[in-house]
Amino acid sequence: MSSPSQGTVYTVLVFSQREQVRADVQTAVGRRLGGGLGRISYVECSDIDTLLKLIDDGGIDVAILDGEAQPTGGMGISRQLKYEIDDCPSVCVLIARADDRWLATWSLADGTLLYPLDALTAAQTVTELVRQRAAGTPVRR
Repeated sequence: MSSPSQGTVYTVLVFSQREQVRADVQTAVGRRLGGGLGRISYVECSDIDTLLKLIDDGGIDVAILDGEAQPTGGMGISRQLKYEIDDCPSVCVLIARADDRWLATWSLADGTLLYPLDALTAAQTVTELVRQRAAGTPVRR
């Protein structure tokens, strides 16, 4: 990925079978990244087959996965993506309890967000994940 600029558009995939969760993520994160990194274009999906196709097709910079999704939760999906996708996008898992961060570590997620979301934290987390990916900096594994 080239160095970031204000005109760059980054694609963020939001996965949850619950429409309200997808809307909440987009509202909290917003349309612009911090530090003049650029803008965000969102892709939504509510099922695992669509998610896997979108990731396989490429072009996703950050995937935000609902850890409470059913029947396959975001943590299991994160682990699968990290093992199976060579150029895996940065993955952020939504968790319902702060105590679940250890599970997100097991899932190899690059970041976590506590749901319900804090807008400032959500925007900062996604900005940092995009910044690290754009710079080619390895994210937490």
